[in-house]
Amino acid sequence: MSLLFSEYTLGSPRGPLTLANRIVVAPMCQYSAVNGEAQDWHLMHWANLLNSGAALFIIEATGVVPEGRITPACLGLWDDRTEAALKDKLMRARQLAPATPVFIQLAHAGRKASSATPWDGGQLLPVEKGGWETVAPSAIAQLDGERLPHELSKEELQGLILAFVESAVRADRIGVDGIELHGAHGYLLHQFLSPIANQRTDEYGGSFENRIRFPLELFKAVRAAYQGVLGVRISASDWIEGGWTPEETADFAVQLKAVGCDFVHISSAGISPKQKIAVGPNYQVPFAKIVKEKSGLPTMTVGLITDPQQAEDILQKGDADLIALARAFLYNPRWGWQAATALGGVVNSNERYWRCLPREAQAIFGDVKIGQR
Repeated sequence: MSLLFSEYTLGSPRGPLTLANRIVVAPMCQYSAVNGEAQDWHLMHWANLLNSGAALFIIEATGVVPEGRITPACLGLWDDRTEAALKDKLMRARQLAPATPVFIQLAHAGRKASSATPWDGGQLLPVEKGGWETVAPSAIAQLDGERLPHELSKEELQGLILAFVESAVRADRIGVDGIELHGAHGYLLHQFLSPIANQRTDEYGGSFENRIRFPLELFKAVRAAYQGVLGVRISASDWIEGGWTPEETADFAVQLKAVGCDFVHISSAGISPKQKIAVGPNYQVPFAKIVKEKSGLPTMTVGLITDPQQAEDILQKGDADLIALARAFLYNPRWGWQAATALGGVVNSNERYWRCLPREAQAIFGDVKIGQR
């Protein structure tokens, strides 16, 4: 039997959440919100991917404060207005698809905030063009020559923790099934972890124990307020000498597990333009394997996984528990269906699609029947 199409259960204080298969739609920024509010694009995008055959869909990086957005067009969940918009679009998207668990990725971009959208160049926005002051563990710019971010005080750190907690409570209210805290890709939590971005001299900088202190404090506060499935996305390597390492990631995961983490989602990079990434199929899978083996936490892997047999082989080797795909789903929103055809799996489908299957894929929706006069 295909492991990719076997069930997998994530635990939480609220109880277990069983996924119908091991395929996850990873968070993908859409840069389509207005003042943080979800729009019709999100409704279309979410409904499309909720019909993908994946067992879990994770909503894109969602700012817990306006200043935490990557761009002015990023999604937010920081007040009643953004909560209502997200709730409306998510509820309507779910009505158009088979029942599928949905997580949300809560985020703060730190010094990588106040950027233009990718199709407008993606660079730091001047204040006169809609940008804002960014914040970071240390007053070190992401790119040479950029204006420096504001170094966060201890009091401001506590305020950010409260913002994450409030967003988690809002996410729970709108009915998401789990939360992923964004600690990867050079954004704020990753900035605290990495000695490249974090050069503080207080108890939040310097040693490994100090650099993980703020992310751990934040996680524990969210865990206390939220009883559903809760995990963290982590960049396992900065791909730069003197940066954050896979071994530190594994040790961090052990500490997260001890304070109630339910899963980790392992990717890499994003902290510095000086990174040198050895890109290729499965290039991040070894990081997931290291973390899974040391921590024992349920582990998602991602990164240039495009072929169903490739995903199956990762699971068969025990390198990860769940396979997350992002760009592959943008290019092929029915990737899950094609994987089921290739591996003999079964996926849930909206009954309106039951008539669509070609001869070689007749069994992927299970024992369904249609009639017509």
